[in-house]
Amino acid sequence: MSDAIKVGFVPLTSAARGILIVFCDDDLKVGPATAKALGGAAEIVKRAAAAASFKGKTGSALDILAPEGLKVERLIVIGTGKTSSLKGNDFLKFGGIAAGKLKAGTTAMTIMAELATGAMTGEQAVAIASGLRLRAYKFDRYKTKKKDGEEGALRADVSLAVGDAAAAKKAFASAGAVVDGVIIARDLVNEPPNVLFPEEFARRAGQLRKLGVKIEVLDVKAMQKLGMGALLGVGQGSARPSRTVIMRWDGGKKGEAPVAFVGKGVCFDTGGISIKPAGSMEDMKGDMGGAACVVGLMHALAARKAKVNVVGAIGLVENMPDGNAQRPGDIVTSMSGQTIEIINTDAEGRLVLADVLWYVAKKAKPKFMVDLATLTGAIVVALGTDHAGMFSNNDELAERLLAAGIESGEKVWRLPLGPEYDKLIDSQFADMKNTGGRHGGSITAAQFLQRFVDGTPWAHLDIAGTAMGAPKTDINQSWGSGYGVRLLDRLVADHYERK
Repeated sequence: MSDAIKVGFVPLTSAARGILIVFCDDDLKVGPATAKALGGAAEIVKRAAAAASFKGKTGSALDILAPEGLKVERLIVIGTGKTSSLKGNDFLKFGGIAAGKLKAGTTAMTIMAELATGAMTGEQAVAIASGLRLRAYKFDRYKTKKKDGEEGALRADVSLAVGDAAAAKKAFASAGAVVDGVIIARDLVNEPPNVLFPEEFARRAGQLRKLGVKIEVLDVKAMQKLGMGALLGVGQGSARPSRTVIMRWDGGKKGEAPVAFVGKGVCFDTGGISIKPAGSMEDMKGDMGGAACVVGLMHALAARKAKVNVVGAIGLVENMPDGNAQRPGDIVTSMSGQTIEIINTDAEGRLVLADVLWYVAKKAKPKFMVDLATLTGAIVVALGTDHAGMFSNNDELAERLLAAGIESGEKVWRLPLGPEYDKLIDSQFADMKNTGGRHGGSITAAQFLQRFVDGTPWAHLDIAGTAMGAPKTDINQSWGSGYGVRLLDRLVADHYERK
């Protein structure tokens, strides 16, 4: 796991070491423990702030080298703005901002988890620790040497000075499991496609067995027996055989219906016979971002021993254009028995999801299903890279996802479904066709998926704009963002986990 930040919790009275990071409000006021730690150096902060026009605005930072009167290498002051206006996600960002001020090879850092009004809560301090780890992530395992000026990975030993060290340490055990899940998802998305193909992806998902997750891997023969012709049609042009992986975490009451998460896992997407343009095709190694999220989420839930029954399912394929690849005009039969006319072989993710959604709906009979997929470029045109597109047949589930998005910072925006769009995917030769054309492309893709949920409460998240190549943020500098792990963990924790 690409994680070199070690976080420990110590009392607020502990002596600072290495780099000292403190927080101030928009009046440059610090908390009492911070003021005591700074001592005479508080005057240096005032002078430096005046010289740098530092006003303590949220997320701003003041960096003072070798501050006189303090036995630390650097003093960094991070502005919080008005304390009364702070929200939970702000503390995650503060941790990211702190990590962003570090240089490769940093060995020690102390963060005073105190606001102008007093010690941060345990939850706020833990959010800072999580933000540190998320920002510090770097995927560079295939680089054999660094260019001049290129930053290496951080190697930081962080002491987070808090009001209640024991409580914060206990809380971070759970939050740290979620961060681990995000890092796993990022690693999977960032891996090159010659390394991470369906069989290898399935093997990595199988590592969750160590946490008590039950794993079932369906090979091509098993899927043929089940009639999963839609998924198998996508992968038939690849030399790499397709796989479906079913993951089960039984943390709830015995016999209680599970919640379910389904991920699109197209390990590489050339577009098939309807081949994509060469420009940026390398990005299609990330077309398995939905499956990566589901694996990361299952790790998070199992590692923190979530009190809920969960099913995670991922369909893993490569979409390649060889002589055995499916053609536009082919008709395939899905596991549901519904037939699909292939109009464009590059509309492949919905075919994979169709069979996996049906399998989960019939076999697991879940309370709800949420699928995640880097499904359409149209969603990026509609929403950009700040929100995932959400479609749902259940208002309660949709509202809970919207709330979880706001709380986690992994935001979603609901888009419509309706019979008017459904007509666009009707086929004259089969029960449906796999694309409705350019207009409303994200919506018709969701309408297609809805035909395979068998009435189960369901939401579809189109994460094409958020899972890969999204703009860098305070808590993510990676091409693969790990989007969805924190969102869905929050959904489960807030609404479905047995307290």
